[in-house]
Amino acid sequence: MALRVFIDGAVGTTGLEIVERLSPRPEFDLLILDDDARKDLGARRDAYHSADFAVLCLPDDAAREAVALAEGSAVRIIDASSAHRVADGWTYGFPELTGREAIAGATRVSNPGCYPTGFLALVAPLVRAGLLPADWPYTVNAVSGYSGGGKALIQRFEDDGDIAFRAYGLALGHKHVPEMQRYAALAHPPLFAPAVIDAHRGMVVEVPLPLSVMPMAGSPEVLRLALVEFYAGSKVVTVHDEPQDELLLRRSMQPSDRLDLWVFGAKDGSQARLIARLDNLGKGASGAAVQSLNLMAGLDETAGLNL
Repeated sequence: MALRVFIDGAVGTTGLEIVERLSPRPEFDLLILDDDARKDLGARRDAYHSADFAVLCLPDDAAREAVALAEGSAVRIIDASSAHRVADGWTYGFPELTGREAIAGATRVSNPGCYPTGFLALVAPLVRAGLLPADWPYTVNAVSGYSGGGKALIQRFEDDGDIAFRAYGLALGHKHVPEMQRYAALAHPPLFAPAVIDAHRGMVVEVPLPLSVMPMAGSPEVLRLALVEFYAGSKVVTVHDEPQDELLLRRSMQPSDRLDLWVFGAKDGSQARLIARLDNLGKGASGAAVQSLNLMAGLDETAGLNL
């Protein structure tokens, strides 16, 4: 018998991509409400109570409301919003860091943010290994396609053909920072500098490292090999070793649930640039939700992913 999956917010960018990944799969029976029912609390409550799994593709406040609607049911929830990423009782949905078994057995899973996915993939394993200090004031420089900003930002970029670069979060204290700090086990919140570029999808996240003044930091090659070992066997995460003079994001990027990592180092080993490239709508959103759903349902972790 197919597992019933209620996608609350299926008309949004993340929801549509989850539907696209799950619709062809016979293991799942998708429950998607029509326009009128989406605004009916009773219809939504009934959907939660009849589903095996629910994926919340909602704004933060609506996601908290949805969890309340699901109270008393047996539904297992994946929240793609940022409402529960550092909340007690929720499992962080990053299998490579949190552990596949933890997600497989969880009833409440919070999808990582897109930017934190890149940052944590690079930094968390190296801090755990003692190759990077936990008490360093890290900086995160990142650019994303405009699709991560929701319908309003998508419309703004598509209506105004003159926007090439949009820096934001200039007041600091961005909502992604708490999960970066917690799941990398850092003493200080990283300084996060995000920007949006004139591309629909795609993301590059960079962490520059002045290794020569970082206590006990490993060399660039030691850092790269540690990441290779940490992600050994992963079908989703690839740590690259080929020399490159540049990394590109293309406007023609197709949906992808991959996560690609690089460590670039100065010849004398004094500096390094840790770089992650991913699809903000893939491993940064819908792909991560599907990966967690697969684990929770006892299925192949990568089933239905674009790899």
